Amino acid sequence: MASMKTLIAALVATAAVATPMAASAAPWQSINQRQANLERRIDQGIRNGALNRKEAQRLRGEFREISRLEANYRRSNGLSARERTDLDRRFDALSRRINIQKHDRQHRH
Repeated sequence: MASMKTLIAALVATAAVATPMAASAAPWQSINQRQANLERRIDQGIRNGALNRKEAQRLRGEFREISRLEANYRRSNGLSARERTDLDRRFDALSRRINIQKHDRQHRH
């Protein structure tokens, strides 16, 4: 039980530190760079066994939803500042979920 509390505390601490950095770093990355980075992290998690098949499928589904939303935004005269902010928020949330899933000790068998 103590190790579970330690793990949760570590995840909360990591999220608290990583979230402001991700938010401040987001404007410097293109959407394509962010997408490539998220895809790379999912692929890496599959290769090293940190993500099981179900986790990877769920994360890839979320990734595809964001990609479809981006395409819809772009169809309407490019991305507005509000749309870019919305995509950044969604990418940040997906990034946090990838991190949590990769460290939840549910490994591929």
